[in-house]
Amino acid sequence: MKFELQFPIEEVAAYASRFGFEHEEEALAIGEAARERGYYLRSEFIQICLWKTRRVSVRIQTNSDEEIAESTRLALGGEGIKPLLGLDGVSWGRASTLLHLALPDLYPILDHRAVHALGASWPSAVSFGFWSDFVDAFRATRERAGVSGRELDRALWQWSSEQDEQGLYSAG
Repeated sequence: MKFELQFPIEEVAAYASRFGFEHEEEALAIGEAARERGYYLRSEFIQICLWKTRRVSVRIQTNSDEEIAESTRLALGGEGIKPLLGLDGVSWGRASTLLHLALPDLYPILDHRAVHALGASWPSAVSFGFWSDFVDAFRATRERAGVSGRELDRALWQWSSEQDEQGLYSAG
């Protein structure tokens, strides 16, 4: 899969500065605490999963404290997204959000808007290969732009949102 930033790299900071999302600071604080601890607590895990999307919220609550701690410890400890996908109710989007908030320079949030801003179409089914290519493109773009991972994520989302507002794209 070929990913390529769809707007001039010099505009990353400008797009990021227009981004606004409810409870972002709280979510970032939770991610930082999880990174420092090495895993997410169950309450944090649920809060971040619901921050990403309210769909299937009942399923995420069936995961035990131990399952969440072990899966997130493995993920944050270097195994990446795979352990998170084993948790009930955790999609690629939620798993990537948990990774991004704890390790924002290493992992992007996988969503329609970020994929759109990197010039690709959403696949019929997300695969590990798609995820891996997306992560590589995110990291390379972040390096080229000289910004933090969080700033790039904000810029990708905002650019796509503005395309939607102009009728040039629909994420749904």
